[in-house]
Amino acid sequence: MSIMLGLGLVIGLVLALTGAGGGILAVPLLVFGAGMSVAKAGPIGLLAVGIAAALGAVLGLREGVVRYRAALLIAVSGMLLSPLGLWLAHRIDNRWLGILFAVILLLVAWRTFRQATHPAAVIVCAADSPYPCKRDGASGRFVWTSACARALVLSGTVAGLLSGLLGVGGGFVMVPALRHYTDLTVQSVVATSLAVIALVSLTGVLASAATGGMTWGAALPFSAGALAGMLGGRQVSARLAGPQLQIGFALVSAAVAVGMIARSVF
Repeated sequence: MSIMLGLGLVIGLVLALTGAGGGILAVPLLVFGAGMSVAKAGPIGLLAVGIAAALGAVLGLREGVVRYRAALLIAVSGMLLSPLGLWLAHRIDNRWLGILFAVILLLVAWRTFRQATHPAAVIVCAADSPYPCKRDGASGRFVWTSACARALVLSGTVAGLLSGLLGVGGGFVMVPALRHYTDLTVQSVVATSLAVIALVSLTGVLASAATGGMTWGAALPFSAGALAGMLGGRQVSARLAGPQLQIGFALVSAAVAVGMIARSVF
């Protein structure tokens, strides 16, 4: 139990320092730290990341930066695909599942490194914004169109499928998707993404529990550690956040990905 608590503490700190996409390291941490398979570690990582994301979403709601209608639309789309991903996870050979996870982790590492070395311009609300999902200048809410709805539903289905398949919250999908399709500020993108992750993770956890795929003896201390790490990490995140931290996260993610590929192959 103490090992799981410690591993959860680490992932909570990573989440607090790196944002919504940091939860992707939960499964590799359980694979290497606790010797679990990807299929077994997935639901445990999903529970921990979901709880931590829910905390961040509640704080975002209090600050008024969560676009809750968009979050609900995306989450419903993801909830429909999450059980399918969970079903596939128990039918794909663990070696191939590990390689798939590692490839996605490498993509996340590359994108994080690129963002850290080439920071994007600040997004502003504008009537002539090129994004499918644009905000009303007066209310700050989305002007709903069919193009906007399609973009958000597509993002939700991809996040939901990967959530069930690999036990990841989907932040590495949602954050870039919201940046690509909407004119939200970075703060609102992260908060809305956390709300989606919390809702989609709930579906995956319930589906896993219903099929007997959740190891509660490991999941509960790991989740408790993640929540404690998230709360503690928030106290120092403002002082440590920056390009150097993102580059560090990218390098660690790349190293973990290479390790997972080696483990799966050999």
